[in-house]
Amino acid sequence: MFKTTRTVAVISAVLTFPMSAYADSKAEIATAAQHAGLAATAPNLAQIHTHLHHAMNCLVGPRDADFDKNNMNPCAQQGNGAFPDETNPDIKVKLQNAMSAAADGIASNDEATAKKNAATTQSLLEAIK
Repeated sequence: MFKTTRTVAVISAVLTFPMSAYADSKAEIATAAQHAGLAATAPNLAQIHTHLHHAMNCLVGPRDADFDKNNMNPCAQQGNGAFPDETNPDIKVKLQNAMSAAADGIASNDEATAKKNAATTQSLLEAIK
């Protein structure tokens, strides 16, 4: 009886463990960089914006006001967003810079400018160690 109760308790604890315990900001950053790269090489403005939204969603997470529910979150299974999951203040500053570049690209209606912002976003994210 004790073994069964203990097993149930352990399984319950694992299943109710908060998602943030499994959060992986490095994976979220890598996925955001990948989508920023897709944006930088996208054939048109709509696809540039779509991939930048994907990157931004990975960075900010679903609880942030900048999260776009109308676009996919390719980091949904990786955590709560790179910025909220990251604990290193120096990396948070770098993430903030990348989020600003992505937001500028999303706001741009000029394809060349949006691609430049996407490439900047990708570079900033890939430089994070």
